[in-house]
Amino acid sequence: MTFELTILGSSSAVPTSKRNLTAHVLNVHERFFLVDCGEGTQIQIRKNKIRFGKIDHIFISHLHGDHIFGLFGLISTFNLLNRDKDLHIYAHPELGNILNRHIEYFERTMSFKIIYHHLKHKVSELIYEDNKVKVETIPLKHRIPTCGFKFTEKPHLRNLRKNVVQYYKIPISKIQDIKEGEDFINNNGDVVPNDKLTLSPYKIRSYAYCTDTAYSEKIIPIIKDVDLLFHEATFAKNMKHQAKLTYHSTSEDAAKIAKKANVGKLIVGHFSARYKDVSQIISEARDLFPNTYSAEDGEKHIVELTRED
Repeated sequence: MTFELTILGSSSAVPTSKRNLTAHVLNVHERFFLVDCGEGTQIQIRKNKIRFGKIDHIFISHLHGDHIFGLFGLISTFNLLNRDKDLHIYAHPELGNILNRHIEYFERTMSFKIIYHHLKHKVSELIYEDNKVKVETIPLKHRIPTCGFKFTEKPHLRNLRKNVVQYYKIPISKIQDIKEGEDFINNNGDVVPNDKLTLSPYKIRSYAYCTDTAYSEKIIPIIKDVDLLFHEATFAKNMKHQAKLTYHSTSEDAAKIAKKANVGKLIVGHFSARYKDVSQIISEARDLFPNTYSAEDGEKHIVELTRED
């Protein structure tokens, strides 16, 4: 039961020789979700051996070029590969108009259908749900309408203890009920308590993606207690004035949010290209929130399964 984040790009505004523009892929139970699609994303997808055919849902935070310019090429590649599955794109309404004009001029005919899901940027809303995961928006504070995204696993069932089915002669028809917490009553009317039959379920895992944004405590109730938080830290704390002017965050801002939201692990990225070495940003964030890591292209962050108490 995989819950794994792959960083495809970690730079802001412009790519560098070591960092591509913003894009993440989250794998939840072999469902692959692409979050933002900066220039170079499809190359990074190939480098990280992620199958194009696995990506059916793309989430776009906002309509700045460093978060969408890779989408045109990716859609073209999907078309050249004769993709036949629907592609779902979650973004602000204007993106559909932009993409449709591009498709009309460059693609003409498409082998697949694009389904647009329009986002609201002022309120949190549920935008995707299946039997394994749900996705909610996180209203962010930027120069244009911007949303972050929170991915949360659906609750796990309890796990059967080894050999209990055979030992208690449990019929197949009762197994689902037992996993859902029910006791077992045998043919003699004896009640076998559920805790003798099962182990506690695994904890629900979650990931929140917050870029681009100025410091805003309004997001804390939404991202509270997530296992993994990506929060932009475009600047070191000595550039707080520049961060405020551009509606971005500093290392200190990201760490404060992580601490107040009681998250498990903080990844900072969307670094300004001025930083050849981001160790200062990481050090400043760790002063406030020790479990902080730098977003590095190609790195994976896994949230392991742990059982509830």
